[in-house]
Amino acid sequence: MSAFGKRGGVGLGAKRPAFGVAKPMQTGGGIEGGAQFPPIETPTPDNIGASTSQNAMDRLADRVAASGEAGVMKAEGFEASVHKIKEQVLPRLLERIDPEAAATLSKDELAEEFRPIIGEVLAELKITLNRREQFALEKVLVDELLGLGPLEELLADPLITDIMVNGPDQTYVERKGKLEIAPVTFRDEEHLFQIAQRIVSKVGRRVDQTTPLADARLPDGSRVNVIVPPLSLRGTAISIRKFSAKPITLDMMAKGGSMSDKMSTALKIAGASRFNIVISGGTGSGKTTMLNALSKMIDPGERVITIEDAAELRLQQPHWLPLETRPANLEGAGAITIRDLVVNALRMRPDRIILGEIRGPECFDMLAAMNTGHDGSMCTLHSNSPREALARMENMVMMSDIKVPKEAISRQIADSVDLIIQVKRLRDGSRRVTNITEVIGMEGSVIVTQELFKFEYLDESADGKIIGEYRAMGLRPYTLEKAKQFGFDQPYLESCL
Repeated sequence: MSAFGKRGGVGLGAKRPAFGVAKPMQTGGGIEGGAQFPPIETPTPDNIGASTSQNAMDRLADRVAASGEAGVMKAEGFEASVHKIKEQVLPRLLERIDPEAAATLSKDELAEEFRPIIGEVLAELKITLNRREQFALEKVLVDELLGLGPLEELLADPLITDIMVNGPDQTYVERKGKLEIAPVTFRDEEHLFQIAQRIVSKVGRRVDQTTPLADARLPDGSRVNVIVPPLSLRGTAISIRKFSAKPITLDMMAKGGSMSDKMSTALKIAGASRFNIVISGGTGSGKTTMLNALSKMIDPGERVITIEDAAELRLQQPHWLPLETRPANLEGAGAITIRDLVVNALRMRPDRIILGEIRGPECFDMLAAMNTGHDGSMCTLHSNSPREALARMENMVMMSDIKVPKEAISRQIADSVDLIIQVKRLRDGSRRVTNITEVIGMEGSVIVTQELFKFEYLDESADGKIIGEYRAMGLRPYTLEKAKQFGFDQPYLESCL
């Protein structure tokens, strides 16, 4: 074997071994084509049904037989060796640096300072590394001291949208809509708890046995939820919802298959014409992404105030003021709720008020804002369908202390909300806008709606991808008059027909 990985003996004059020679096709029964091309069984209605049923039962059997060890993955090879060396180097490195001085440096500056010290420690330990291994070791050590340790490499991967840490020994990620185990582990529970503390302390929150729950955010806007023992029985659990560094627009969603071009046009007009919009969907279905995309259509001259538990919205407007709630202190006092911020926002001269999510009594104040001169307000809520979203809003208003008849609540919802956008994450991992529904008004005690667009499921491909089509229902939109005030009536009508 030479230095370039070629075997000796194959020079210019040497005969190369033959390859790609076709073998004669043999068959045991004299059938032309042989074993390489076995005869195709002609499908009949009987064997099609039997085959489909058998495949389904085989999948069930595989799921029953699946091992519980599938949720455990250890780092192997190069990564494992680097992490093993890190455990030996880190204690000696900490003895030689000033933590306070190190905290004032950036990651690149710290790496430069560490390089000679790491060389000394490796010499003491009699460990020899090549250039690639030394760079990897420097990165791991800097991540450990200034970053989020093993989570840094997952946060740097643009294909990962969710990170779920279930204790020190198990971490899952969502990549392209599918969950998979990640080759990431923490030293022990204490190591993981320190990283959780580092995350929440940056936004003025805390997590410990007295307050074992915390919502926080990362510098890039990613949302973080932390829950620690005794509530979490496997150790500290960290859930991170990552957001794209590049803002996603309605056009990008249409190109990616999340909606049709006509739906994109209708939503652009709805955002620009100051429709009051409710975005409904399940966890991880893309509600916040849709809200961010719709915000692109807001006039730059409008003043927008956003209110959230943990600020994750990243509006694409110049005049935008984000507000964030505050949990109670150790004495149980000093909490500022979403409802408090909505009431206060009404005194801040907003053109639009946007709520990250409504889940309680603040729904009444949001409806009041929509109905009292703040057209174009938006919010998200958890629901399975537009009709259920309306029922949830009624229930949330009734959770407040305000004694209002149910019919009056329904009437206020019908008067306030113009459009409900239903988003859903399908079982193949794709996120789609499944319904765009108008709220027309009241008929008796019932809220009347009409569907403008709908996603219809057709089939499933061989690789598990869901096939469907987006249909415009061909109805004249009730909100056409509102679009007409902004000069969008004709394109809005054309997109809906």
